[in-house]
Amino acid sequence: MMELNEQIVVQNESLNYEEIAASETFKELLVAKKRFTLSTTVFFISFALLLPVLAFYTNLLTKPAIGAVSWAWVFAFAQFAMTWIICHLYVKKAAEFDEMAKQVLSQGIGGR
Repeated sequence: MMELNEQIVVQNESLNYEEIAASETFKELLVAKKRFTLSTTVFFISFALLLPVLAFYTNLLTKPAIGAVSWAWVFAFAQFAMTWIICHLYVKKAAEFDEMAKQVLSQGIGGR
C-alpha cells in the first residue's frame, strides 16, 4: 500500500483522472470492491443479528451443545471466529485490489 501511495504522489502530475475513471480496468476494480464489501457486510450483519433474534424468539440457544455449555456460548464465540475470518479475507482481498489499482494507474500513465 505504501508503495502504491508513493507511486501516486510521484506520478500524480501525469495522471488523467477522467481517462482512468472511464477505463474498463477501473470499472472492474470498483465492481470487485463493491461486490466484496456488500456481500461481506450483509453476511456480517446477518450473522451478528442472528444471535439476538434466536435468543429472543426461540429456545434453540438454551439447549446444551457440549456438556453444560449452551448453543448461545457456541454462537457467541463463533462471532469472534467470524470476525477474524472476515479480517483475514479482507487483507487478502485488499492485496488483490492494490494489484488492480496498480494496473489501473499503469494504464492511466501509459495511455497518455
